[in-house]
Amino acid sequence: MAIDEFLGERIRNHLNQKSIPFIEKKMMGGLCFMVDDKMLAGVVKDHLMARVGPDQYEEAMELKAARPMDFTGRPMKGYVFVDPEGIDQEDELEHWLQLCLNFNPQAKSTKKK
Repeated sequence: MAIDEFLGERIRNHLNQKSIPFIEKKMMGGLCFMVDDKMLAGVVKDHLMARVGPDQYEEAMELKAARPMDFTGRPMKGYVFVDPEGIDQEDELEHWLQLCLNFNPQAKSTKKK
């Protein structure tokens, strides 16, 4: 299944409106948005992949349509998938992206040395 291009465009627009420099990369079977050489969020099929960090993980899991991000049989620490119904409204998507942006300064860079 292809990724939801409209969701990708919504993320792009949000980051551009906030004047946040970002890079897009195809990885993990989807499209990832990188800020400061760190994965911020992404689109996998029609789901938002949100990197909220380990400290905000439990709180994020209580939000509408959130579920563990599980590629390998084990959930990835600090990451969640958000089902489409949890990001239908712009304010819902903005909330998730803000959680990701809040964690980004503390995240480890994935930039190769």
